[in-house]
Amino acid sequence: MLKQPQLCRDLVLVGGGHAHALALRMLAMKPVSGLRVTLVSPASHTPYSGMLPGLVAGHYTFTDSHIDLVRLCQWAGVRFIRAEITGLDLARRELTLPGRAPLGYDVLSLDIGSQPELDSVPGAREHATPVKPVAALWQRWQNLELALKEQPPGQPLQLAVVGGGAGGVELALAMAHRLRDAPVALALFCAGPDILPGYNRCSRRAARRALDEAGIVLHCYSRVQRVEATTLEFDDGASAPFDTLFWCTGAAAATWIADSGLATDKQGFVAVHDTLQATSDDSVFAVGDIATQLAHPRPKAGVYAVRQAPVLAHNLRNILLGRPLRTHRPQREFLSLLSLGRRRAIADRGPFSVTGDWVWRWKDRIDRKFMDQFAHLPPVMPAGVTDVLPDTESAASQAPCGGCGAKVGGDSLRFALRQLRSRYPQLCPDPEAADDAAIMPVPPGGIQLQSIDILRALVGDPWLMGRIAANHALSDLYASGARPLAALAAVTLPFASPALQQRELVQLLGGALAEFARVNCQLVGGHSLQGPELAIGFAVQGAPLDASGRLLHKRGLRDDDLLLLTKPLGTGTLFAGLMQNRADGRDISAAIEMMLQSNFEAAGLALAHGVEGATDVTGFGLVGHLLEMLGPEQGAALERAALPALPGALANLQAGIYSTMHADNARLGEHTATPDPRRDLLLDPQTSGGLLLGVTPALAGPLRAALQAAGYGDAAVIGKVNRRPDTGERIQLD
Repeated sequence: MLKQPQLCRDLVLVGGGHAHALALRMLAMKPVSGLRVTLVSPASHTPYSGMLPGLVAGHYTFTDSHIDLVRLCQWAGVRFIRAEITGLDLARRELTLPGRAPLGYDVLSLDIGSQPELDSVPGAREHATPVKPVAALWQRWQNLELALKEQPPGQPLQLAVVGGGAGGVELALAMAHRLRDAPVALALFCAGPDILPGYNRCSRRAARRALDEAGIVLHCYSRVQRVEATTLEFDDGASAPFDTLFWCTGAAAATWIADSGLATDKQGFVAVHDTLQATSDDSVFAVGDIATQLAHPRPKAGVYAVRQAPVLAHNLRNILLGRPLRTHRPQREFLSLLSLGRRRAIADRGPFSVTGDWVWRWKDRIDRKFMDQFAHLPPVMPAGVTDVLPDTESAASQAPCGGCGAKVGGDSLRFALRQLRSRYPQLCPDPEAADDAAIMPVPPGGIQLQSIDILRALVGDPWLMGRIAANHALSDLYASGARPLAALAAVTLPFASPALQQRELVQLLGGALAEFARVNCQLVGGHSLQGPELAIGFAVQGAPLDASGRLLHKRGLRDDDLLLLTKPLGTGTLFAGLMQNRADGRDISAAIEMMLQSNFEAAGLALAHGVEGATDVTGFGLVGHLLEMLGPEQGAALERAALPALPGALANLQAGIYSTMHADNARLGEHTATPDPRRDLLLDPQTSGGLLLGVTPALAGPLRAALQAAGYGDAAVIGKVNRRPDTGERIQLD
């Protein structure tokens, strides 16, 4: 029997900044056996700061200027967790994430950037849009562009930018270029005597000329003392009106950094050695704007983070392997390329300064070359592993056992259950009082429904996977018109050390309990195994949701019923695209959001509107599950344009990206050889899909309106049940 590699250490990277994106790429090109790598970021895409002004100006698209972290992590074999970090416990080596169990680590790296300093000016946090996080800025900017289309003529919108540094100047010029034909008046406010502190005189003069040519009114010696809802108040008593305010001043660190006990500089940024390790904890690294190299302090600029990446990747690898670390010495000066709104830029370094269109083209080539590293990832990962963690070699000395010898260790289970029981005391079993069999609650009236569903890992985040698996399993109960009572877990964990298995179980079952808590479903027990890959599922028990005991039935369709689908289709092709590194992280995020939407409320509304025929759309696709619903003499006519699709799903199908289950679904006899994305959408296997309901024509409109009001915004009538046609396909797509 072949030996199985065992995971034994957790490397967690927090933040998707430039240094982490590059370091992930480097680590993936030379993987370490036994190492589990996780990236935590609040967004699926991270902006490249050098292209942000060009994005606002309209020179670049969102895709041009953002690194798709979901795609990068899928390619690199790294777990991606979309979440905000709110705390760090150095003693326990745990990160706090809102609404979920803490995330453990062995080695931690921070690259979370900085944020504009808002709290020193009263009213700024309430009334200003900070430049960071960029995701919020970009959404606000898009909303502003939409609002300008409704702006009455002769009433220009007053836009104000506070901050005379490079960020504020570039943003103001980019806005002016983008809105050059719109009814706006733009002003830039600078606290000092001139813009661009740290730049030479020629560069400042060229930037002032660009501001003047763009029609931007520059106000120097204008230090903001207070921000009201529509007014800036300055320390000299003057004021200025605004309609929309953008804030680009200073830089501050996340408050949880200081609260964690990490040593910081006077501004609250993590103090690090030249090895990029925190001065107060060798297991923590920090790079980019969030860090200050005490021996070589430098301004907060993206170019320094990019230069840190090779040393960071080397040192993260070597601290885990017990090898010597390198030191990083940042350059004293760097070439700054400053965009001027239109395709023109300034190059500044020391006394050197030059301005021109050719400088912008030069900057554009540099920026695109950087982004090409992430847009064009190698098609396959390199073969072979050069480094093995020491613990992995000893753990792999014997091939893993089968049978009951493959169970997860009792200590790991007890640890996980104790931790989860403290969060869910009424829903989680007591590990100290467990019996060999769980006592299941008896539903009122004695009617009991049971179902089971098990999934292989679909996403890298174990907490999210636990939520998806729980929601997917419970959906069978909802499709029958039942409410959940209890669940038994079935979990297979990848071969790993007990410490990593404990962390994984807490995340997986914690995610599941977050879903069970919404519907008061008890997790009464389960079974665990070790194996080559993660799998999780639940056997669920329920009772009728309706007080009368009425249920929904798969074969409850009536002739002339309208078919109503509660959620959009497309998870199969989207996650197939993710596995092939051909998916957009935004589309994957939308699919995950859909999978996490429970069908519980939809089932209640279906019962209330007299629905009798229902099922949930899962692995057999809409066609397969609809065929299960139709009686021997029934057929169905579906409306092509009415089929709701997840973002990116139709484009994937058009490109020939199919789930491996797609071909099996096509053998159901409802497939045409002619490529047709809408027909292929019917065959696409779904995970945690919506309910397919048969409803009388008179009640279809009210039910759809009720579903949309309850949050099922894509709920749509997609067709009608009819008599089975004498010839042709039983399910017709018009």
